[in-house]
Amino acid sequence: SDVFVMTFQSIVSNTSRVFSCCLSHHRRRSSVQLDLCSEEQVNQAVEYIKDNLEDSERGLWAVVNNAGMSTFGEVEFTSIDTYKQVSEVNLWGVIRVTKAVLPLIRRAKGRIVNMSSMYGRMGNIMRSPYCVSKYGVEAFSDCLRYEMKAWGVKVSVIEPGNFIVATDILTRDTVAATANKLWNEAPSVVKEDYGKAHFEHHMTLVGSYCSTGQKDMAPVLDDITDAIVSKRPYTRYNPMEPHWWIRVQLMTHLPGAISDLLYF
Repeated sequence: SDVFVMTFQSIVSNTSRVFSCCLSHHRRRSSVQLDLCSEEQVNQAVEYIKDNLEDSERGLWAVVNNAGMSTFGEVEFTSIDTYKQVSEVNLWGVIRVTKAVLPLIRRAKGRIVNMSSMYGRMGNIMRSPYCVSKYGVEAFSDCLRYEMKAWGVKVSVIEPGNFIVATDILTRDTVAATANKLWNEAPSVVKEDYGKAHFEHHMTLVGSYCSTGQKDMAPVLDDITDAIVSKRPYTRYNPMEPHWWIRVQLMTHLPGAISDLLYF
């Protein structure tokens, strides 16, 4: 196929504006800036891609949906707008871009690679907005995989573990700013019932989490590459540390009562 990867998206600041890159077999690169929350801009980007394909009849070989944002907070401290904002990027952005390029991908019998997370397979305290969005990515990817089988299109999901240090998706500065916003905007009854000590304890835990995780993104990049070029790509890739892999297996295979006792 003329074009190897359509989009390799990365979030810029806390906005939904991303950069998409095209990479051909001649290693010619071109970029188009777009807001993946805008259907109009996504469609314009797809038209740009069509115009720059050497042979649009051959289609587009792969799309990598990698845009993402994260936040934290207990459910009662988290606004509905926050849930919507995170899912607008992490879930609806994936769906919007995928649907827009799908005719080109089908034409090439190509690949769709969606970035999920270990939190697309298991929940955790303080992470419900992120988990909700990533569970959605998993469900969308599964349903699409079933439908695309008849077309010869492979759909893969990447489920990274903790790469916070490598990606800076959460930093101590963003934790402090988010913590202030969570507390200031929380309903008075929630503040009274939970108490400031409880809240600050959890914020300290999140802050300490910012300095953890794998520093080298190579395992994630290797899995993305395999999903794009392998003749038989995996349905799911799990680039994560062993203890996280074990936790995912236990939480997805054991009865909930048992895994709850182990981890909560």
